[in-house]
Amino acid sequence: MPKILTILFLLMMAIHILKPIGLPGLKRRRDFWKIAVVAIAAMMVTVLVRP
Repeated sequence: MPKILTILFLLMMAIHILKPIGLPGLKRRRDFWKIAVVAIAAMMVTVLVRP
């Protein structure tokens, strides 16, 4: 699961740099770091929940 999340978030960041996604808070190309912050938090939750 963490590998899938990593690949998914990397793809989202790459797509956002090429063409902004347009969600609230992600209107400009330089906002790709916000996706990275969410990715780190999601991976931390995944690791904490895993047995």
